[in-house]
Parts: sequence; structure tokens; C-alpha cells
Amino acid sequence: MRIDTIEIFHVAMPLIYPWRTAYGEDAAIDSVLVRMRSGDLEAWSETTPFAAPQYSPEWARGVFHCVREWLAPSLIGRNIESGEELQQILSFVKGNPFAKSSLDIGWWILKALEEGQPLYRLLGGNRPEIDVGADFGIMDSIDDLLRGLEGAVDAGFKRVKLKFRPGWDLEMLRQVRGRFPSETFHIDCNSGYQLSDVDMFRRIDEFGLAMIEQPLAHDDLLDHAKLQKEIQTPVCLDESITTLEKARKAIELGSCRYVNVKPARVGGLTIAKQIHDLCKEKGIPCWIGSMLESAIGTRANAAMATLGNFTYPADLFPTSRFYHQDLGSPHVELFQEDDGPKIVLLDRPGTGTEPDREMLERCSLSRALVNCPLQS
Repeated sequence: MRIDTIEIFHVAMPLIYPWRTAYGEDAAIDSVLVRMRSGDLEAWSETTPFAAPQYSPEWARGVFHCVREWLAPSLIGRNIESGEELQQILSFVKGNPFAKSSLDIGWWILKALEEGQPLYRLLGGNRPEIDVGADFGIMDSIDDLLRGLEGAVDAGFKRVKLKFRPGWDLEMLRQVRGRFPSETFHIDCNSGYQLSDVDMFRRIDEFGLAMIEQPLAHDDLLDHAKLQKEIQTPVCLDESITTLEKARKAIELGSCRYVNVKPARVGGLTIAKQIHDLCKEKGIPCWIGSMLESAIGTRANAAMATLGNFTYPADLFPTSRFYHQDLGSPHVELFQEDDGPKIVLLDRPGTGTEPDREMLERCSLSRALVNCPLQS
């Protein structure tokens, strides 16, 4: 499949409610969209590193420039037959997984369009719907949080994730567990703690959580292995898993008992699938995470979540959870079924999703086109 043109958009999508975590606060979500074309086919993909290099060393404006100046030109005019081949071409650039993911995801969607099948089937998924959980960031008060949790429990979500940081920690958990003694909860620390906080993590064992997500430094494996030996609650790695090799090392060290896979964070669907397969082989369950993408990124993530070792309910959300209006169309909706809320994948080639052009125009901060040079 020959890559003819790649168009890149840096966008900022206003949130309904600020997203607060251990690393900061966002009032809007900065993403990079890519439109990749091959002949008459075009695919839209999304990567969402946020506006500032706080979640990871990458940020949206830097990703936009990396894709425009280095990565996209390396693909133009080339016939690429697999995700592995694409990753090999992009490997001349060190790191930059968010930037690479925009092109890797675009290639997979383009390939699915070429073959006339939904992306999830091309990836090897065999179910057209996925379980999803509910997430709550740092809120203005614990009372606000408890009211939100009441709604999530009543809606039948199988698990709830709570953001966790100094000042919004043990007391928050005590009140949550006091109100909801038997529901499945886990906490996400977003690298907000150090190994010296081990005594606090031992105290967390009493709350019966499903896991503690990324408690220590964003690039650490060794201290997480030490922490896991000291506590009963499973550790889940998120930010630390940026490559297949990091996943392999984490498993060998005993750094975690779960892995959160965000396709954009690991470099795309190609690497996400490899990490899934490795974890399945080693008996480590996975789940799909979110960077608060629009419907464009969410549907690609949902396609990946249909693979068999993604057993914990995904971090994927309906449009109405974060946005008054989604940049992607059609919007993502939850379907209430007897065993809880689900996202149902569209039975269309690719993901069946593209930007709302009026919304794209309003949200775009920068755009660039990379195409084939003229033949002499």
C-alpha cells in the first residue's frame, strides 16, 4: 500500500470539566490528527500527548513538528505492507512514541479500508463490543466525588478508577470505601509518589483495591518491583511501558501484575498488539487506557480492546463524558446491557469515524501537508 499524502493537524478540544491528576490540570485536550491517503482511500488517526510534557516527555506541538519534519516525509511514496515494516522505517527517530503512533494507527486504518473490513477484525479481535469502566479525576470536593460514584455504581460499571495524589489520597479512599464497601475500585497515581512512601502503600492494602496504577516514577521499573514485593495490592504499570522491551523487562523484574496499554503511548497499534501478545504469554492481564481522545482515537483504541487478553474493563468514554461536542463523528455512545455499559464497535471498514469538518476548523491550531515530490 503506497502512502501518497499525509496531512497533520494540531487541535485543542475544550473539556466540560477540568481534568486534574497528580501531574497537573488540563482545561482542553491537545491532540494531533493525521489524514493519511493512498489513492482514493483516506484514513484519520489521532494521538493525544496533551499540551505540556507532563504526562510524558512529549507534547502536542512537539509531536506535530516531529511528524511534519521527520516522520511523515520518511513514509511518503513508499509501499508499506505491514505495521512492523512501518515501525522499522520510523526507527531512525529515537523514542517519540506518541508521534510515531499517529502514523502507525493511520496505516492500520488505511489497511482495514483497503481490505474492506472493520479495524478490530484486521487486528484479530473477535467481539464487536467491549466492557468499559468509569473514571474520576481530582474533584472540587469529596462530596462531589461521592455523588459521581453513586451515578457510576447505579449505571452498572464493573469497575471505577480514582485519581490519587498527595492531599487527595487516604482520606478520600476511606470515605469512598465507607460508602461503597464492595465495589471494584482502583487508584491511579500518575507517578506521584516515591519508594519512600511504601508505608502509605501498605496502608492501602486494607481497602481491597483491584490495583494501584503507576505509583512511582514515569520511567521506573526497578522501584516498582521493590514496591510490589512489599504490598499485596497488584501494581499496574502505565507510563513506564513505552516499548515492547520495557514490557518484557517489567515482567522479568516482577514490576507489575497488570499492564495498561495506551496505543498512542507505546507507538501505535503494532506495538500495542505485540505487548498484548507478550503479556498473554506471560500471564499478565492487560487493559486499554485513554488519553481523553476524541471519537477518532477512541474507536481505534476500542478496536484494540477486542483482543483476548484485554480482560479488565477499558478506560474508554462516551463523548458526553468530557466534551459538549466531539471533534470526531459519529460520537461515541455507551450502550446499557444487562451486564453493564459497553461500547459497540461500528460494523464498517476501518473505524467508521472521521472529523466533523466545522469542529476541526474551530479547534485547529496548526496544520501541514506532506506529499510526494513531483516526478521529473
